[in-house]
Amino acid sequence: MPHILDPVTQPPRRFTLNTDGRPHRLQNTLCLSVFVIGVFAFVFGFVVSLHVPASWLGAVGFVTGLFSQFISVTTPQRVFNIMGIVASFVGVGLGIAHGGFV
Repeated sequence: MPHILDPVTQPPRRFTLNTDGRPHRLQNTLCLSVFVIGVFAFVFGFVVSLHVPASWLGAVGFVTGLFSQFISVTTPQRVFNIMGIVASFVGVGLGIAHGGFV
């Protein structure tokens, strides 16, 4: 067993949403757009003067995120969906608390 003393080499890790090896363009696009919308809604929710965009972005991100979660295929897609849904929910909650949709 001389190979036991050799250093362990692993291939470099790379980020991918397609862990099953097949392309999922619609699911990846929805997943990343929900994440980005959620981040914007979350950030806008903390600024009182931006309560209208925070409310609308949060509502759109939440609904789109639920649909994206429904059609997601891989676990990384589901992780990004949940992060986007939670950020959208917090953004819409803060936006409504600061003045709502109007």
